[in-house]
Amino acid sequence: MTDYRFAYEPGAVRYGEGAAGDLDDELEALGAERALVVAGQTVGTTPEVIDPVREGLGDRLAGVLAETTPDKLVSTALDVVEAMEETGADALVGLGGGSSIDVSKAAAAIASKDSQGVDRAAVGTEMEETGTIAIEGEAPPVVAVPTTLAGADLSQVAGINADPATCPVAEPVDGGVSDPALMSAAVVGDPELVATTPPGILRASAMNGFDKGVETLYTSAATPFTDATAVRGLDVLTDALPDLGERVTVETAAPSLEGLLLVQYGISRPDGGTLGLIHAFGHGLTAYSDIQQGAAHAVVAPHALRYLFGEVEGRRELLAEAFGVGDAGDPAEAVVEAVADVRDGLGLPARLRDTEGPEPDQFEDVARAVVDDPLIVNLPEGLELTVEDMVGVLEDAH
Repeated sequence: MTDYRFAYEPGAVRYGEGAAGDLDDELEALGAERALVVAGQTVGTTPEVIDPVREGLGDRLAGVLAETTPDKLVSTALDVVEAMEETGADALVGLGGGSSIDVSKAAAAIASKDSQGVDRAAVGTEMEETGTIAIEGEAPPVVAVPTTLAGADLSQVAGINADPATCPVAEPVDGGVSDPALMSAAVVGDPELVATTPPGILRASAMNGFDKGVETLYTSAATPFTDATAVRGLDVLTDALPDLGERVTVETAAPSLEGLLLVQYGISRPDGGTLGLIHAFGHGLTAYSDIQQGAAHAVVAPHALRYLFGEVEGRRELLAEAFGVGDAGDPAEAVVEAVADVRDGLGLPARLRDTEGPEPDQFEDVARAVVDDPLIVNLPEGLELTVEDMVGVLEDAH
């Protein structure tokens, strides 16, 4: 690696037990007066989660909107913007998993538009025509307070979907937003909040976050900076996640969260990203079935890596070093086995047939979605995907 350009402007990261108690300091540093908390119904009404956030915001709390769902609906983002106008909020706190953080970013994009009130019809039309929501002015800052380990925090992108039942669109739209202005202005990582998440959800999310570190090392967009944080993050996660698989406590959540924050560094940048084949499979599998994202990653990651190493070098030696198996005779297979060990330590499924994933007669559709996924641009040079090969990976995973 001799030539690269690394442009990255992440928000401040505050980490530690009780870190939610310092939310007002982060808002003050951003010049924000009042923040609306955006969360799902469970997170937004669970005292162990919402009370520390309320107390941490103090007089800067504008209100709580606990309406986000895994569907990441544009209609919810529109509701957020209307609530901001009603409460006088000038900042957002995305509390919870990726859904709440993504909806907060979509709301920030909508709020950037120079208009009187929220024009739902205009946003619906924009989603239908472009699949996204463009930034048109100054977007309010978003402070991410994760309660899972999926890794949507240090990112300038967010998934967002429009449903005709709740948004003025004729057909469902699966889209997203992406802009440097949507990078989280701050991330407050508090292990005490993460430890409140139900174990099954938390462990599945951890596999998603873990795979971000794996993909960052083999991506075509790798740099020495992302190598350093991903290697360190994977080292931390390899040790921490099996403990998280045994028991979810503040003590096991703390190193898991620290490792997650490290592997996120630089994965979402103005000039590119580092996610690749595993995440493309995750998108395809969830698009054609009810499989949970973390379970999709758990099942497919070892098989996707084995395919990748069969086609290209894939920086297997650096990955082996990150997993502490650098002296293995076959570093590629050692990496595959290390990833499978992490999955097994988290107690996640190893076979597609044991999940709510697609049936074999749907594999070709999933494979086409993988080949067409925008993340494929990040794959190592020389790796050319075919639908036939992707079907083979799914058959192996099944």
